[in-house]
Amino acid sequence: MTLALTPVSALSAHQVLLFLLQLSVLLLLALCLGRLARRLGLPAVVGELATGVLLGPSVFGRVAPGVSGWLLPARADQVHLLDAVSQFAVLLLVGIAGAHLDVKMLRRRGGVVARVSLGGLIVPLGLGVAAGYLVPVALLGNGASRPTFALFLGVALGVSAIPVIAKTLADMNLLHRDVGQLTLAAASIEDAVGWLLLAMVSTMAVTSLRPERIALSAGYLVGFAVLAAIVGRPLVRLAIRAAGRSAEDGPVCAAAAVVVLLGAAASQALGLEAVFGGFVAGVLLTAARPEDQKRLAPLRTVTMSVLAPLFLASAGLRVDLGALGHPAVLLAGLVILLLAIVGKFAGGYAGARLSRLSHWEGLALGAGLNSRGVVEVVVASVGLRLGILTTATYTIVVLIAVITSVTAPPMLRWAMARVEHNAEERLRADELAILSMR
Repeated sequence: MTLALTPVSALSAHQVLLFLLQLSVLLLLALCLGRLARRLGLPAVVGELATGVLLGPSVFGRVAPGVSGWLLPARADQVHLLDAVSQFAVLLLVGIAGAHLDVKMLRRRGGVVARVSLGGLIVPLGLGVAAGYLVPVALLGNGASRPTFALFLGVALGVSAIPVIAKTLADMNLLHRDVGQLTLAAASIEDAVGWLLLAMVSTMAVTSLRPERIALSAGYLVGFAVLAAIVGRPLVRLAIRAAGRSAEDGPVCAAAAVVVLLGAAASQALGLEAVFGGFVAGVLLTAARPEDQKRLAPLRTVTMSVLAPLFLASAGLRVDLGALGHPAVLLAGLVILLLAIVGKFAGGYAGARLSRLSHWEGLALGAGLNSRGVVEVVVASVGLRLGILTTATYTIVVLIAVITSVTAPPMLRWAMARVEHNAEERLRADELAILSMR
């Protein structure tokens, strides 16, 4: 006896039209506002996030509710289409971030990097957890327990953003400086630990804090990381090398994208957050030969120029600045923002001073690590999807990403103006200049 398959209903012509218009408007406006942000000396992420804020309930939804409701309807079927594109974009985004992890640098300056990264992670993490136990219960997502919310807020305050930090350092010509190298390395460790903690919080959110279930998920998490390092690393190296036999860059880029998606699928299957698997898979791409890593440039370009702006713009759609109109919410937001900036600054500075770096180097490291940028938005999106955050707390966390990305560069410039060049930095600058001329 054969069972007849029920045909899946196709998308209506109107659904397809709205979806294409949504992508077009979001991408076009994100690119324009991102370019405007750069002209104003700000990271592009500020303009790209502003796209969603302008088109969302904060501005467009209030000024022209009829047009907003037609272009961006709140129907689940239409929202899920945009969410699917955003999920694909964020997985490739965190994969590319993982591929930028400088493993050799971590090994070479392990002691200093460990102290700076631990300080920059533990201090804001602790402040965030403490704040999570003190904020009004109205800021907790539906069904989220106080411990889960507190730990999630700690993770949100503790992470940094490798893509934004790397772009900021490049724009300020600081990549060759010791502080620039240490900032990137410390941010790499903070992000790696942050993804681990995010996976743990995600497990807590869906298992109602059952000890045996959390222990099992923790075992999955550690086992996934170990298996990826032992088995996944050589397999990825072989896969990328096989794809690299082609004279074109396309197969290498496609293979890298498959690696990231499979890593995300594996972690999702284990009950962990998909972005954790995507990040780990991205780190595995560092095992590829240098010549193959260079051929990933087209994938990086498409991800950073098309997919990332789409994700950031769609993430901004969920921001409702009207939620901050309540005095208690506004006060909580200001306190959390202050804790985020001061905690990261103090933690990075303390780690630097314990490593016998100078006062100004410590201030520069604290400032450089303060950029939350894209990573903060990813964390906030996960929290909203899991029901840990309300729209108000999601808005607060996204605003932390924007404000820290804006304030970090001037603080970094001010501190680095007082840090003298050394001979090794001059040599590194000469090497970079030679490479740029080739």
